[in-house]
Amino acid sequence: MKKLGLVLVVLLVSLATNVAWSIPKEDKADMRTCGVTITDGDLLNELNEKFILTNFRSLGTWIAEVTSKDNWVGNNAIKIPKRKGDSAPIVLINNTVYPMLSSGRNDEKVVVSLNKYDTENKEVTQDELYAIAYDKEGDINLELKEELEIKVTEHALYSISPVQNSVSTPVLETTGPLDGTRRRLVKADVIRQKAALDKASVPKTGRVWVMSSTHANDLLLEDSVFEKGYQNRVDGAIAMNYYGFKIYEEVYTPTYHATTKVKLAFDSVTAGRTSSIIFHKNSVVKAKGTVERFARDKKADPENRKSVVGYQLYFGCFAIQDQGLAAMIDGVA
Repeated sequence: MKKLGLVLVVLLVSLATNVAWSIPKEDKADMRTCGVTITDGDLLNELNEKFILTNFRSLGTWIAEVTSKDNWVGNNAIKIPKRKGDSAPIVLINNTVYPMLSSGRNDEKVVVSLNKYDTENKEVTQDELYAIAYDKEGDINLELKEELEIKVTEHALYSISPVQNSVSTPVLETTGPLDGTRRRLVKADVIRQKAALDKASVPKTGRVWVMSSTHANDLLLEDSVFEKGYQNRVDGAIAMNYYGFKIYEEVYTPTYHATTKVKLAFDSVTAGRTSSIIFHKNSVVKAKGTVERFARDKKADPENRKSVVGYQLYFGCFAIQDQGLAAMIDGVA
């Protein structure tokens, strides 16, 4: 019996060793990412897709402030209710008149397709893997996820930013000292933006300011209060309350035309005015659709002996009303 037990142990150890070596490097990298053991290619794709949906760049970024409405999505399109007219409910104090009056609310519904974001495919050859001492396949997989998140977040901010100045979407200009041909952002400009939102009856709680790095640097030079909040920043949020705004800093913000002050196209190469974007949490929503991971293992490509991987994500960030949307752009000399 002892000999039989020893033989079984040897067989089990041998089997475990063979299974471990049968898992490709990329699968091992994603096992660390997802925290589970994966041996099936379809399951690997599914878990990577779920990882993107559940961990999409949210914690510590401005997009975490946007209400998620994934339940509005069907077939990668979203039905957005647009509030129509001045139909806010009336609040009665110490009412003694019954029955209570009732009124309806007329909404418009807009069906919008979610944006489709595709990464370029990345490939790695067997010769490359032989010549390097790190898991390049796993690193490429992670890089694709990160780049997808960055581009989607940038486009989301662009999508909810005002097209141009209007009564309901004020686009104001900075008025501080000249920095070359542009004027710096000063705290007086922040107060002017606050006053514009106050005038438009935008609720004070829930105002978010996504500040460009340029404008953040302006305030660091000008306002010691802002500097103190900046030094205490946690996970991207600079200050919990700066003149009524929750402040986030981003490297990317939309640019506006130097003369017309109209928002330039996304990823435009035209030089324009730097902006900071303001929104109210009740004015915008976000929604995720499907995500797919497309991959081919090097074993399925005997001619070239290279692995290929890419991602596709449906996502949208939309304004459901104009009230509460604003921008601060560089003033000029």
